[in-house]
Amino acid sequence: MQPDSDLPTRRLWRRRRQSRPTAIEPGEGQESVWDYPRPPKLVPDPRLIEVRTQDHLIASTKRALRVLETASPPTFYLPYEDVRMELLRPATGGSFCEWKGHAGYLDLISGDEIIEQVAWSYERPFAPFAEIADHMAFYPGRLHCYVDGERARPQAGSFYGGWITNEIVGPFKGEPGTGGW
Repeated sequence: MQPDSDLPTRRLWRRRRQSRPTAIEPGEGQESVWDYPRPPKLVPDPRLIEVRTQDHLIASTKRALRVLETASPPTFYLPYEDVRMELLRPATGGSFCEWKGHAGYLDLISGDEIIEQVAWSYERPFAPFAEIADHMAFYPGRLHCYVDGERARPQAGSFYGGWITNEIVGPFKGEPGTGGW
């Protein structure tokens, strides 16, 4: 197996010349996703992060980890112990991130309702992201996700899981015309 730092996709990324679109200038108390690093960075976030359905609180924590990556809104990873795990089950499918590794998906079961692939986690993430091994991230387009009471808007595109709040400015990967980012 190749070491984390020598994956072909990472080598390709280092060789490519990335062009930066015109970024929105952040205002007071805002962050631009164009100031986020690549490779991504993992940072603790002490704010209240909540995930809900219309009727149920699924997760609540002040111990989230945010992944910050150029051009993408932050993704919040919540500790398993702050998630109602009895409402989740492994889903079919998976994906691969050149920075974090192989991800598995989770479905939400609420009564007779099943909402497919509402969350994902990395059971054995690459070394730089080892802290997220016992955490999961939720799609704000499939559930109601909140940062200190503000409902997050989903990042465009069915694959992306970034949380857009008023403190984040773009443009964001996933929007029309961003396929080459």
